Amino acid sequence: MPFRPEPPYTHGQPAKTAILLCNLGTPDEATAPAVRRYLAEFLGDARVVEIPKPLWWLILHGVILRVRPAKSAAKYASIWTAEGSPLKVWTEKQTTLLRGFLGEKGHKVEVRYAMRYGNPSIASQLDALKAEGATRILIVPMYPQYSGTTTASVMDAVYDWGKRVRHLPELRFVNRYHDDPGYIAALAASVRAHWMAHGQPEKLVMSFHGVPERTLRLGDPYHCECHKTGRLLAEALGLTKDRYVVTFQSRFGKAKWLEPYTEPTLIALGQQGVKRVDVMCPGFTSDCLETLEEINMEAREAFLHAGGEQFNYIPCLNDRNEWIRALADLSEQHLAGWPTRVTPDEAAARDSLARAKAMGAVR
Repeated sequence: MPFRPEPPYTHGQPAKTAILLCNLGTPDEATAPAVRRYLAEFLGDARVVEIPKPLWWLILHGVILRVRPAKSAAKYASIWTAEGSPLKVWTEKQTTLLRGFLGEKGHKVEVRYAMRYGNPSIASQLDALKAEGATRILIVPMYPQYSGTTTASVMDAVYDWGKRVRHLPELRFVNRYHDDPGYIAALAASVRAHWMAHGQPEKLVMSFHGVPERTLRLGDPYHCECHKTGRLLAEALGLTKDRYVVTFQSRFGKAKWLEPYTEPTLIALGQQGVKRVDVMCPGFTSDCLETLEEINMEAREAFLHAGGEQFNYIPCLNDRNEWIRALADLSEQHLAGWPTRVTPDEAAARDSLARAKAMGAVR
């Protein structure tokens, strides 16, 4: 396998530090062909579906990719915005805000984002950072809870990229932040803000993305980390155990997944006489198909049809200040020891340019 050509290098070129935020991904458009391309990459990842490859290839290409893209495209169309996919829109905003927060704290760090599946790819963004002279890169998966199906897959993509790079940058990875105080505080702040506007529900449902139950038995820590996030958030909100429930959504296929399942739980609550629930998705840092369509549309309808009267969806952290501040603090912790501070000369030059722009001398 040939190595990629190295970008031009000048002796004495200063070292640069960068952060790459990595989210799951999204189709480029809300159309069946775009969804088919996306699902082929996503479901073709052995980290996501642990079935012998020859058998799974037949199922995926012979059945799933013939039927599912059109149905999924209709769902994507229902939540698509003028700016594009919500997941991509929010991830772009988080990237811009994180760059700004770190800059205000005196860090000179380039911040980019990539998608594990779809565009922009992890490889393309790492290539871009290397071309810009990045010699140290912090990889931050946008998954608070570690799972082999998500966090480890991001690492796979980075390692695969590295196999074709002659001069590798220093790399660091953030594995998890499910119990990070700033992340928990940001979740709690979003819930309190919602309750201040709408009052409190009878039950708070914390819905996390599901994974096959066998992954728990095989040593994946995801289940435990979701429950720890739920417990810490409940403690921050002062909720007793009977006031909240942790559930798992997005089941795929016929195998048993982590339980309890979100929609059946909501149906049971409605049938038991619970009139109001608030539902949030702490494992998603950006609103996306799984939160906006699966939860705020499908799950809402199921609860109301089962006898519930009020269903409130609490949005993901998205661009909340508390979350971006927590993300900046988390990044600072993992950047420790790397030279990221703006030098006095650089700061003076930047301030001088800002003053000149303010006076109209520079455009």
